[in-house]
Formats: sequence, C-alpha cells, structure tokens
Amino acid sequence: MSLKDAEIRAFRPRDASYKKADEKGLYLEINPNGSKYWRLKYRFNGREKKLALGTYPEVGLAAARAKRDAARAQLTGGQDPSFQRKREKVMAQISAGNTFGGVADEFIATKLQGEGKSDATLVKARWFLDLLRPALGERPISEIEPSEILAPLKTLERKGHRETARRVRAFASRVFRYGVATDRCKADPAALLQGALMAPKVTHHAAILEPLKLGELLRAVDSYTGSPITKFAMQLAPHVFVRPGELRHAEWGEFDRKGAIWLIPAGKMKQRRPHSVPLSRQVLELLDELEPLTGAARYLFPSMQTLQRPMSENTMNAAFRRMGFTRTELTAHGLRATASTLLNESGKWSPDAIERALAHGESDAVRGAYHRGQHWQERVKMAQWWSDHLDALRSGAEIIELHVPARAGND
Repeated sequence: MSLKDAEIRAFRPRDASYKKADEKGLYLEINPNGSKYWRLKYRFNGREKKLALGTYPEVGLAAARAKRDAARAQLTGGQDPSFQRKREKVMAQISAGNTFGGVADEFIATKLQGEGKSDATLVKARWFLDLLRPALGERPISEIEPSEILAPLKTLERKGHRETARRVRAFASRVFRYGVATDRCKADPAALLQGALMAPKVTHHAAILEPLKLGELLRAVDSYTGSPITKFAMQLAPHVFVRPGELRHAEWGEFDRKGAIWLIPAGKMKQRRPHSVPLSRQVLELLDELEPLTGAARYLFPSMQTLQRPMSENTMNAAFRRMGFTRTELTAHGLRATASTLLNESGKWSPDAIERALAHGESDAVRGAYHRGQHWQERVKMAQWWSDHLDALRSGAEIIELHVPARAGND
C-alpha cells in the first residue's frame, strides 16, 4: 500500500530504525533521531542493492517517486543506478578540476609557488586570476573561446589599465599552456589576442623636483595622523628611494642593522638581480622606532587585515592624497625621480653611483657575504649625505637651487 504525506508527517521515531514501504521498491527509513531517509531497494545482476534518494521533507513524496522512476528506467536500460551515481560524482569532481579557475590555481601552486617564485610574483598571479575569475573561473578550460577572454581585458582597457590588461592576457596564456601540457585543453586561445589590445601608455610618475616643495612634503609626512605604519613607510621611502613594491615587501630578515645594509633578494627586484641598499643613520633610527610596532611580523609594513601580507600598493598614494598632494604632484614611485634629480643636480656624486642606487640596469649583486659591487663606498657616503640633506629640507634650511632641466623617471 502506497504512502501518503499525512502519514509520513505522523511517523514518530522509535528506539530503533524502522521502515515504511511505498511501492515499486521505494521505502522511507525513520531513525531514532527523527531523520527520515528515502531508499530504493532493487536487484541488479541477481544482487539486492539500495540507493539513497534524499531526506524527507527536503525531498517530498512526489520527488522521491520521480527519482525512483528515473532509477528504474536506468535498470530497464541495463544500467546500475548506484554505479551511475558514483560515476556522475567522479565526473563532477574531474570537471571542477578542469575549470579555468581550477587549472589556474593548480598552475600557481605547481609552477610558481612549487618552483620557489617570489611572494611578489605569487601575489600578482593571484590578483590576475581574481580579475579573470568572474568571467572564466567556472568555465571548462577546454571550451573557452578567445572572445570570452577578450571581454574582461577590454573592461580593464576602458578603465585605462592597458598595462594590466596586457599582463592579465599573458597570465591567461600561461595558464592555457599549462592546461595543454596537462591534457586539460588543446590550445591557447589567449595567444590569439596579442594584437587585440591597445599598447600601454608610457607612465611618467609624478614627482616633486623642487627642494622647497620636498621640504614641505617631509614636514607634512611628519604631521600625518593616520596609521603609524603608513607614516613610517612614507618617512622611510624618500631616504631609500626603492620602488614602492620593494618597500612594501621589505622583510625584517633582510636587514642587517649592525652592518647598515638592506639586502633585497633577486625575486623582489624588477631586474631579477639582488640589490643592496646602504642604510643611513636616519634610516636606522626609523627602523628602531618601527620595530616595536611590527618587529614580530614578517614584513616591516604589514597589511591592516593580516600580518601575513604586506600593505596594499595604494596605501601610500592614498595617504598622500589625504595630505593634499594630488596625483599630478606626487606618487610613491615618483620619490625615486625626486632622489635621482636632486642627487644629480647636487654635482657631488657620479651618475653611475646614482644609477646603481636606483637599481637601474646592472645591479649590485651580492657575491659571498658582503661583496657589494662597484661604487659601494660612494653609495654609502651618498646615502648619508642624502638623508642629511632631507633633514635640512625638512627643517626649512635655505637651499640654493640648481636650475638644471630634469624629468621624472618612468621605470
């Protein structure tokens, strides 16, 4: 006799599980905890088997009968419903691993992280994937067409991020090539888009090139009332004039304060060669002041959300905006052009020493423990002179300006 909804609702738990039959092998199993499970009993190749069809009331009586009828249709076709259920689960797992997002995650873990790429490289790769994930993340990698990749890239272009669009396309291409190598797809559709993107604009980073204006900036930084960690980053940046990404990713373990040197590993440098930075007395004092705040963390300037990541790339620029310096006046990267221009205009230092300090071209590769390449002694003196010069500008000392034409850098 078939079951009715009113009966099912009235079934109460007992000390032991019990069954209530419906029809055609369908029955309801009521457990001591009150849960009710639909089961289908059937025979396949002479063996009695059971198939779970869901729980009541999530699966109602009509839905349970529909599932029963679908399973019986499989039996009529010579298929075992239990085997087909397991096969579908396996195929779903395989399919999930073959999405663009799944293959990209595997690529990052295997080819980048697994091969010891720098933290900066891993962060950028995950960022590129986050930009692509809404459009491509759940798509089977073997089915993706070039037009699907082009759509998010064009969105970046319309926002003015041409260079980002170019790099995201290159990242996607590497993921597809990895997919080809691991037999998840047959081709790299991203490679077909190289001519579909606009060429990136050459960026000239806004920089302060007038000594009096630089003194005004230094005083404004000292008066900054926002995050003290951000303030320390802005105070340190003019002295060491490394790229903002190199400063954000600075780790305490890279600093030899006794030897007054910061050793930046190759993986963090644009030229992919290690770089050494001499530390002035002022920089060492700033590090001593910063240590109680972040010395227990990995990074000098950790994110406000987690100590495991460095501060955001926009943090310093956002602080400069709050202080009243517009993007056409100043960027964090522009502080390198500031140092380059004023150091050259001083006439005190050789252009080669200044270029090496900026890590342009051939770097001061670290050979052995403390070999620092050519111009090192000059760079040590220059670092201290520059910090002293910044102190003089901050205090408002009279500076004789040398009117030499100069342009902001674009590296």
